[in-house]
Amino acid sequence: MESYNGIPIPTEGEPIQVKDGKFIAGDKPIVLFIEGDGTGRDIWRAAYAVFNAAVEKAYGGKRRVVWYEIFAGEKAYNKLGEWLPQDTVEAIQRFRIAIKGPLTTPVGGGFRSLNVTLRQRLNLYVCLRPVRYYPGVPSPVKHPELLDVVIFRENTEDVYAGIEWRQGTPEAKKVIDFLNTELDCTIREDSGIGVKPVSVEGSKRLIRKAIQYAIEHKRRSVTLVHKGNIMKYTEGAFRDWGYELAREEFGDVTIPESELSGEPPEGKVIIKDRIADSMFQQVLLRPAEYDVIATTNLNGDYLSDACAAQVGGLGMAPGANIGDEHGVFEATHGTAPKYADKDVINPSSVILSGALMFRYMGWPEVSALIEKGITETIRQKTVTYDLHRQMEGATKVRTSEFGAAIVKNMG
Repeated sequence: MESYNGIPIPTEGEPIQVKDGKFIAGDKPIVLFIEGDGTGRDIWRAAYAVFNAAVEKAYGGKRRVVWYEIFAGEKAYNKLGEWLPQDTVEAIQRFRIAIKGPLTTPVGGGFRSLNVTLRQRLNLYVCLRPVRYYPGVPSPVKHPELLDVVIFRENTEDVYAGIEWRQGTPEAKKVIDFLNTELDCTIREDSGIGVKPVSVEGSKRLIRKAIQYAIEHKRRSVTLVHKGNIMKYTEGAFRDWGYELAREEFGDVTIPESELSGEPPEGKVIIKDRIADSMFQQVLLRPAEYDVIATTNLNGDYLSDACAAQVGGLGMAPGANIGDEHGVFEATHGTAPKYADKDVINPSSVILSGALMFRYMGWPEVSALIEKGITETIRQKTVTYDLHRQMEGATKVRTSEFGAAIVKNMG
C-alpha cells in the first residue's frame, strides 16, 4: 500500500487540483496536516473538531475532508530521525494543500528554519497574512477595528535567502577581499557577510498576486512597502518593478496614487508606495488608509507582527504560504513548550488559518462559519487565559473548551 512517512494514503478521497492558479477541491479532498510541536498538539485537537463541525454544518454530509497526517519537526525527528523528511515534501507536492501547527527549529546546525525550508523547497513565494480585528479582543490601540489589511510578504528572497558567511571564516574573508579590492568597498575585516538578493521575477510574481487579490476581493489599494530611499537597487527596484507591473499587466484596472486628483475612478485599484519606517507609523496612526500590502521578506516579517499586535497578537493572526501550485497554512506563533499538553493555549491562529485554507479550497461557506463561531465566542467573553487576563468579566476556558464553544456558536 502506498504511503508517506510510513502512513498509508487514505483509500478514499482525492487530491486537490489546481487550474488557472486556483485550488479546486472535490467533495472528499485529502488535506494534509502537520500537528506541530509543543502546544501544537493542543491547538490541533481543538482546530480539528472545529473544522469537521464547520464542514458538516455547511454541507450536511455531502462534503467532508479526508485528513492525512504527515510529519515535520520534533515528531518527525522522534519517529523517523529527520526534522523534515523528503516524504513530507513529496506528499505536499502531490496533495497540494497542508495545514500545520508551530514547529521547533533545531538548534546547532542543519535547518535554519523548518518553515523557511518548506517555503523554499515548495516555492511558496507568498507569505499571506490577513490582519483584522475581532470585536472584544483586547488591544493596545483605541480603534483596532480600523485596521483591516492583507499582507503579501515575499517569501524566498531578501535576507531570508540565507546567503551569509560567519565572521572569521575563509569564505567571509574571500568575499570581503573581493568587495574591498575589486569593487572599492570599505568593509571591516572582522565582519560577518550576508547577501540580499531581490529579483525582477521574485518581486513581480509577488506583486502580481497582491494586485490580483485586490481586484478579486474588491479591495481599494495595493501599497508597495520598501526601504528604497537607502537600498536603491534592491528595495527601490522592488518599488519600481511594482509600478511597472501594474502599468503593463493591470493598467486598465489600476491607477498610481500620483495620478489621483480627488476620489479614485470607480473600479480602479490605487497603487501606492510607502517607505518601511514610515509605514510602521502609518498603520498605527492612519490604518484605515491601507488595504492590501506587498513587501519584501524582512519588512513583511516585521510589519505582519506589528499589525497583529494591534488586533490581539499572534494568537489571533492566521497565515499561509502560497505558491502557484501548493499552499501550506499555519499558525503564526511559536511552540511555547512550557505550555505543551496543558490544554490552555489559544488555538485561534491555526483555526483562522484553517478558515483561510477553506476559502482557498473554494469552500467559503466553511470559512464563514468558522469566523462566525470565533467572533461570537469572543463577543461572549468565553476565552483562553491569554485573552482572559486582559478582559474584564470574561470566562476563562481551556483550549478544547474554546474550540467547543466555537462549534456551538456557529449556529
